[in-house]
Amino acid sequence: MKSAVETLNPTRVRLTVEVPFEELKPSLDAAYKKINQQVTVPGFRKGKIPNKVIDQRFGRAAVLEEAVNDALPRFYTQAVDEGKIEVLGQPDITDIEGVEKLVDGGDLKFTAEVDVRPEIALPDYSSISVVVDPVVVTDEDIDKSLEQLRERFSSVKDVERAAAAEDVVVVDLEAKVDGEVPEDGTATGVSYEIGSGRLLDGIDEAVVGLSAGESKTFTTTLKGGTQAGKDSEVTVTVTAVQEKELPELDDEFAQLASEFDTLEELRADSRKRLERMKEFDQATQAQEKVLDELLGLVEMEYPEKLLKDEIETRRHNLEHHQLEPMGLTLEAYLATQDKTLEAFLAETEEQAKKGIKTQFVLDEIVGKEELGVNQEELTEHLIRRAAGSGLTPDQFAQQVVQGGQVPLLVGEVARGKALALVVEGAEVKDTNGEVVTFEDDEETEESAEAGTEAAAESTEA
Repeated sequence: MKSAVETLNPTRVRLTVEVPFEELKPSLDAAYKKINQQVTVPGFRKGKIPNKVIDQRFGRAAVLEEAVNDALPRFYTQAVDEGKIEVLGQPDITDIEGVEKLVDGGDLKFTAEVDVRPEIALPDYSSISVVVDPVVVTDEDIDKSLEQLRERFSSVKDVERAAAAEDVVVVDLEAKVDGEVPEDGTATGVSYEIGSGRLLDGIDEAVVGLSAGESKTFTTTLKGGTQAGKDSEVTVTVTAVQEKELPELDDEFAQLASEFDTLEELRADSRKRLERMKEFDQATQAQEKVLDELLGLVEMEYPEKLLKDEIETRRHNLEHHQLEPMGLTLEAYLATQDKTLEAFLAETEEQAKKGIKTQFVLDEIVGKEELGVNQEELTEHLIRRAAGSGLTPDQFAQQVVQGGQVPLLVGEVARGKALALVVEGAEVKDTNGEVVTFEDDEETEESAEAGTEAAAESTEA
């Protein structure tokens, strides 16, 4: 087999491959064997039909076509290996020549165009400098945390008065669009906390001042259902007004809500927990800012087909995996976001470009720094991914192996290590001018993995 590589542009090449007839013999034998098992010829047992008889009855061209279909992937892969090409995605096989000549023992020729990784010149990433928020836990932060804990242990009681802010109301809803009530336009017995913002825009103003049995109509834009994005006249009827009762913030509450005996111990634990959360948030903020700085220092060509496929994948995932289960179309969703299709596509393209660039740049650093992934690191990453998928680690691992996704997980871990390395080498200060160091390398790597995974979550280059 002979092959030649022609560079069409920085991200696409054309392979020209010429295969002598004798190198097709294994595929030709396989084609005869496959046809032998599929057809029946009187006078011959199935699987024992001579090749000449198959040629006479079904035509040698049919056998050769089957052989070529079998051989093309193998010779394409061989040409890629010989040319030492890092291909992206599937090739476009074009100009298959010489098939008709194969009948007389001629050579097979074909060309394949495929995207390739662009060459990337890595910058001096040790010069990167970013500013992040400081880790500060105030008494107000602790008070807010404890107040949220009290909310979790709150109860409600019916009251005979008009609804006020922070009350809980039980309501029936009827929405009309263009004067008609759609199939999903009613709901009964809905419990809603006034001021939570968890229902419809305008409902807070409508229900405040209403007592049980009273109604009010207001105009709003529907956020979900078949009429999402449309203006609607909504009638809300209050069937009950309830007042929240919060437990006293004392030692008894600490014993009820935690493993601690005193409120002071609970406050101290809350401070430690908030500090850990803010430290993780600071590490995440640092890696996000460092990544943005790193990407800004790199000029890169984007493989056209890969970028197009990535944009389509992101749009498909949004429409079919997120919006469809909610009964929303893309148009309805964009209406609720006050966003045009053109703006959505432009935003999606930017996200796709960042995902692709993140993967390519960090892969380049993995190679430069010779970063490897051991079994323990892969297992820890797999456990974290399993926790986010709702599967057990064993179920997730089985799914990954069966789907041939192990290399993707290895890539995620390696890129996480690459970004962690860049973050550790960068100058990170908080807004107070204090130098920030990340002593917990594992935590920094974990946040970096999460960041790189989110940035390139659907890119499988």
